[in-house]
Amino acid sequence: MGQILKKNRKYRIMLVLCSGLILAAAAAFFHFYSGFPIPLVCAWYEITGLYCPGCGAGRACRAILQFHFVEAFCYNPVFVLLLPLFGLYFAVRITDWTVTGGNHTDRKISVRLLIVILILVLVYGVIRNIPFYPFALLAPGGLAEILL
Repeated sequence: MGQILKKNRKYRIMLVLCSGLILAAAAAFFHFYSGFPIPLVCAWYEITGLYCPGCGAGRACRAILQFHFVEAFCYNPVFVLLLPLFGLYFAVRITDWTVTGGNHTDRKISVRLLIVILILVLVYGVIRNIPFYPFALLAPGGLAEILL
């Protein structure tokens, strides 16, 4: 299957289009469906009682799909700020793969940039667990006190 996709651009285009339709259908479903029977639980938080850098990202995605961007920012501001970069990366990467069948994108991304982003995310994960004001505002939903 991998060789067929690598050699035939039509199959790659069809795969990307079908995947895009499935993702659009899932996004539309979560946009219009407001209830969710199973809450999203962070295993790290359940085990340690500390917020990981990703805590609140699921609720932020849900809020973004319902066009509640300020609410999403309140759940996880770093995730919301990095989301356009992730989207740009995936768009460029998928376009590159669809057109060429290879990966020419990853070599052009600066390793220093990735290290800086990683360090910022880890520092954010530490800072959001400091139980004093203003750091406590970085807990999931904490910024709602100020912004909502």
